[in-house]
Amino acid sequence: LQAIATAHRLGAVVEAYDIRPEVKEQVQSLGAKFVDIELPEEGKGEGGYAKEVSEETKRKQQEALEKHVGASDVVITTAQVPGKKAPVLVTEVMISKMKSGSVIVDLAAEQGGNVALTRAGESVEHNGVTILGPINLPATVYMHASQLYSKNVLMFVQLFTKEGKLNLNFDDEIIKGACVCHEGQITNEKVKEALTKS
Repeated sequence: LQAIATAHRLGAVVEAYDIRPEVKEQVQSLGAKFVDIELPEEGKGEGGYAKEVSEETKRKQQEALEKHVGASDVVITTAQVPGKKAPVLVTEVMISKMKSGSVIVDLAAEQGGNVALTRAGESVEHNGVTILGPINLPATVYMHASQLYSKNVLMFVQLFTKEGKLNLNFDDEIIKGACVCHEGQITNEKVKEALTKS
């Protein structure tokens, strides 16, 4: 969203896509056009994050995004699924259709990348298109990252404390999702699943 706002302020014509349809309003509020793609399944997972989708859905995404990527001078990708490899959204075919001098910034490079030719921590050139795969971005803005992190920790602690006492409301999706065990029982489904596999 920050990339959209910055690009729009600089005068760019901005289009944005997210697998979660509820993001449309946020994108439009920043002055960008939302790319609507009809998909065979819902892309929203627990806690409002994206979830992993089927290969068929990924293929439909790629097909729909091909003309938008090909017409873009700059593409910024950020798609990640918690605990999974980042989905490839930009194929080599799409990159080949971009104009020479175009740039792709793959912010999911550390998780495998959203772009077929991304190499984490490197800059790659393909047919005149530069593909950047930056890693450890929080380290480049350490002061702001520390402020954001401390604010998030404070807000999280305030969520489950009232008047200095522990107040665990498991109807709250954040508390439920963050809690690993309670009263001697493992409550987190992903942790349970991982332990039963090992």
